[in-house]
Amino acid sequence: MAIARSRPTPAGYRCAECGWRTAKWVGRCPECQGWGTVLEAEPTAGRVQAATVPVSRQARPIVEVSTDPVARRRTGESEFDRVLGGGVVPGSVILLSGEPGVGKSTLLLAVASHVAAMGAKVLYVSAEESLGQVRLRAERTGTLSPNLWLSAETDLAVVLGQIDQVEPALVIVDSVQTVSTVDATGIAGGPGQVREVAASLTRVAKERNLPILLVGHVTKDGQIAGPRVLEHLVDVVCHFEGDRGTALRFVRAVKNRFGPTDEVGCFEMTGEGIVGVSDPSGLFLSRAIGTEPGTCVTIALEGRRAIPVEVQALVVKSSSPHPRLVVNGVDAARVSMLMAVLHKHGNMKSLSDSDVYVSTVGGVRLTEPAVDLAIALALSSALTERPIRGDVAVSGEISLAGEIRPATQAARRESEAKRLGFGTLLGPDLAHIRDAILQAITT
Repeated sequence: MAIARSRPTPAGYRCAECGWRTAKWVGRCPECQGWGTVLEAEPTAGRVQAATVPVSRQARPIVEVSTDPVARRRTGESEFDRVLGGGVVPGSVILLSGEPGVGKSTLLLAVASHVAAMGAKVLYVSAEESLGQVRLRAERTGTLSPNLWLSAETDLAVVLGQIDQVEPALVIVDSVQTVSTVDATGIAGGPGQVREVAASLTRVAKERNLPILLVGHVTKDGQIAGPRVLEHLVDVVCHFEGDRGTALRFVRAVKNRFGPTDEVGCFEMTGEGIVGVSDPSGLFLSRAIGTEPGTCVTIALEGRRAIPVEVQALVVKSSSPHPRLVVNGVDAARVSMLMAVLHKHGNMKSLSDSDVYVSTVGGVRLTEPAVDLAIALALSSALTERPIRGDVAVSGEISLAGEIRPATQAARRESEAKRLGFGTLLGPDLAHIRDAILQAITT
């Protein structure tokens, strides 16, 4: 009599992004609309039997779990440490993504140099540039160190061999999309390759208590290239962003298993490399505060950091039947709404037939509603050609009825305004936009 055995079930095809399954191959996943993400899946075995749990791995009540503090290693870049929550945690995997040319490699090369200067070995794996190119950048930015080891490899097996040979205290891989392995199908940068490379490096980091920093490419819409599982595998995901037209750069943590995700690191890109800016208050202010019409200072929040930003406006009589609205650093739809509020509730009828230009100083982008009051007052000041008092900073959201709503974390904004010498923070105590115009604009 034949004995029936459990046979592996046919796997078919599976989307590497969302996990959608199908019996036939398709070029585009109908679930997540991703192209080229449907790959042949491995056969799944039959029913999984329960295993005996060792004593050391048995579940425990949460109140009995120890809460020992996590030891962190400082990177030497205080702004980067701020974003990470105080430093790099041993055994963690950190993914730093950003647009091409924003300065990801420059920042991580500076981090590698600082850690190497502390006496620890650092292995920098450059899968995109040659050793000579990395050396030239290190000479230009002053990040040469005898403890900084370089390797130009794209094969994952060779990279792991380099880790065995050098025995570093920190590994940097630039980038994860250019490293490949023979254990996965597809070309380098494909979903299968990126998933296998990231999983292997994560396993090595956990086994050896070795921190690893990964550089990640982004797509044209700003998303991290590769499968979504890449962001799930790593411990920390940071975005490096900035406008190429300005020297200012921001690092934001969108995922952090060891710290907060609302911190922002501020950097300045110079000819000698990248420099952390611990107090960016002077980067977004001009010398025209209180003297020129159309300028207003707001206290904006970048993460948990309060930063003073100057908003400038220019109102010119339009010579066209269709007036222009040009903005830089703020939302155009938000400015249009505030112009309608000023037209209705601020008795500024001439805004409707004028060309309006609104911009921020320093190239910073403001997206929070708390900057509404600064935009409205800058427009009012430009239209009436009367400057706003130099000791005034503002913060508040404006409704369609012209009412001023208090901004979030008003105490932090007020404290930063007083530290910078602004005598008054308008917004929290005002009820209507007309009151703000009367108090802020000089007569």
